[in-house]
Amino acid sequence: MVSDEELIAAAAAVRLNGYAPYSGFLVGAAVLTDTGKVYVGCNVENASYPLTVCAERTAIGSAVSAGEKRIVRVAVITDTNPPASPCGACRQVIYEMGKDAVVLVASVAGHRHDTTIGELLPEGFDGSVLRRG
Repeated sequence: MVSDEELIAAAAAVRLNGYAPYSGFLVGAAVLTDTGKVYVGCNVENASYPLTVCAERTAIGSAVSAGEKRIVRVAVITDTNPPASPCGACRQVIYEMGKDAVVLVASVAGHRHDTTIGELLPEGFDGSVLRRG
């Protein structure tokens, strides 16, 4: 089993690969799937700001691309204190892929806040509301 510290370390390592020429705000993320595998992602900014992709969604996209369907833990790391938690879009994507996921929010200075996606996104939207009948 991958420890929380290992998951945060994976997020910290990939954070340095981020592409953030406009904000300078590098973010790294690592997700642990229910199969025990870890996938990482960094933020990728774009001059057309709405096209920017967050680290969490990059990591989850990597997991899904590899055939994974469920995440159980997410580590997100920034250089801010307190550490920055996932944005609303990322919270929704995390919820979709792991309604019970634990979210580890950390800073490069060692500050950390552990929470759940349910706490970050109470009454989350999921596919059950899309079913008719």
